Amino acid sequence: MPNLTVLSWPNLQSLAMATTNLQFLQNPFPRPTFSSKYLVMRAPKMVFKCGCSSSSSVGGDAFSLTSSSKCDVDYLGESTKGDLNINLKHLENFGLDGQATLEGPIEQVARLEAEEAGSLLRDLGIPSPSAARLSPRGIFCTRTLNLRSISAIGYDMDYTLIHYNVMAWEGRAYDYCMENLKSMGFPVEGLAFDPDLVIRGLVIDKEKGNLVKADRFGYVKRAMHGTKMLSTRAVSEMYGRELVDLRKESQWEFLNTLFSVSEAVAYMQMVDRLDDGVIPADLGPLDYKGLYKAVGKALFRAHVEGQLKSEIMSKPELFVEPDPELPLALLDQKEAGKKLLLITNSDYHYTDKMMQHSFNRFLPNDMGWRDLFDMVIVSARKPEFFQMSHPLYEVVTGEGLMRPCFKTRTGGLYSGGSAQMVENSLNIHGDEILYVGDHIYTDVSQSKVHLRWRTALICRELEEEYRALIHSRAPRATVVELINQKEVVGDLFNQLRLALQRRTEGRPAQTLAATNMDDRELTESMQKLLIVMQRLDEKIAPLLEADGELFNKRWGFLSRAGLWDKSHLMRQIEKYADIYTSRVSNFLNYTPFMYFRSQEQTLAHDTYSHYCSEHNGSSTN
Repeated sequence: MPNLTVLSWPNLQSLAMATTNLQFLQNPFPRPTFSSKYLVMRAPKMVFKCGCSSSSSVGGDAFSLTSSSKCDVDYLGESTKGDLNINLKHLENFGLDGQATLEGPIEQVARLEAEEAGSLLRDLGIPSPSAARLSPRGIFCTRTLNLRSISAIGYDMDYTLIHYNVMAWEGRAYDYCMENLKSMGFPVEGLAFDPDLVIRGLVIDKEKGNLVKADRFGYVKRAMHGTKMLSTRAVSEMYGRELVDLRKESQWEFLNTLFSVSEAVAYMQMVDRLDDGVIPADLGPLDYKGLYKAVGKALFRAHVEGQLKSEIMSKPELFVEPDPELPLALLDQKEAGKKLLLITNSDYHYTDKMMQHSFNRFLPNDMGWRDLFDMVIVSARKPEFFQMSHPLYEVVTGEGLMRPCFKTRTGGLYSGGSAQMVENSLNIHGDEILYVGDHIYTDVSQSKVHLRWRTALICRELEEEYRALIHSRAPRATVVELINQKEVVGDLFNQLRLALQRRTEGRPAQTLAATNMDDRELTESMQKLLIVMQRLDEKIAPLLEADGELFNKRWGFLSRAGLWDKSHLMRQIEKYADIYTSRVSNFLNYTPFMYFRSQEQTLAHDTYSHYCSEHNGSSTN
């Protein structure tokens, strides 16, 4: 059959979705001939014209788009807004009905279609969503999210749309901080920026001058005083009865973002100077909390005085790591009908310079970065932007001159305002908005807690951690095997110990075999098992200590606290971020219509599945 294209009906629907923003200049759906399983279509010669049309025009009258007023909730609790529906009248024009296109049980049809879809994706060189998840640049889902139901996507700028070279940006922030500390009278000679000293997700204990890593429950697993790591025993003695509680802001400071790196490095180094007694007495009696305030003041001056940002604006190529794919990901979202918002705490001049440098050269058809966004808000003053209302100003000139205003318009550039103003202006509210940022508290937590926006966290370090986890599989497997061996040996030791205890009290042991063991045999068996366990401990301890050192030698993995448990950072991500990923351009591996489904969460009693397999699926009463 020359010049024929064979498509299954679901694939035809997928084709229509994939061509959301392409308008056929001739009839895209020639009359098909129906066969038992496939729709057979004579392939027309098609000419495509690029445009930013609404999704509702896709496929002409073949499909209808579910509107806000007619949407429902699916079986996973997600809104069906934005879903495509087959227009049955269009099928009837072909002499078809909705059921005639499928033959056989849906389970069989779906299995075949899934196999064909996977094969087609591979032939086209497009990674499937499942394959994309199995990569350092996957998008990982903690709460099911239907992108089709999202009407607007808001973005933070710094470390979200713009990724900085941490050594360069935070290194210069550190330098300016140290210069300010020196001018205040602090001894800073001989100190240098060490980005490996800290990682995101650690917590500063301002009362003790410590930096700690806590697990998901708040128990401290590792700690550093100044720049010196504390022993496991010292950590236990210091924090054995204390949990990290981020609500106690007078003591704990969570490192939410990469912007925290320079401050934490400077503070921990100055703790050493305070302990050494070299800080001049004329600075006043300083404790660790007062020292933290001094370092924070010095870094704040570096930002407020503008020297740091002026330097970055003059040579952005030294500080910004460009991502050519990122503007294209946003272009896909815009052409799919999403309203795009830029909401940043940075001022207008800095925002314009950074966005021009990072976006304009990668956009098609002489587009500028402003053309991507339906609304731009600078100097937003997050997190207050999500919590309360501030005066709104419109930026009316390229020099940044502003005038008060009370109503926003599409394509406008504003300063200040509030999230509620954005919602009212767009007539889009709550979970119809997805906000994407890098700061756990300022961006992700507050937009969800106060407005119930959907949220995405950007964490660039995920890529490095993912690769480190892959290379750590062998040593981690070794540790697990040794721990399992110790558990079995320990179980036998404990049984013999209990038998000895019962014998001492004149009672029979748990089993006849243990009861019949003589005293010497029982004692020697226990001695041998105890030696084995002690030797295993000597082997396991350093392996556990080294776990995660491929990511960071001091703190281990970002998302883990110990071999099996999650870090406090990971708990915050799971609680507040619906999805998380390493960079915004990872959306290119998916589509603006993606339905992200959260993975099964394992529980301690999930061992029931092993029980069922071992007992051939039988159950006990």
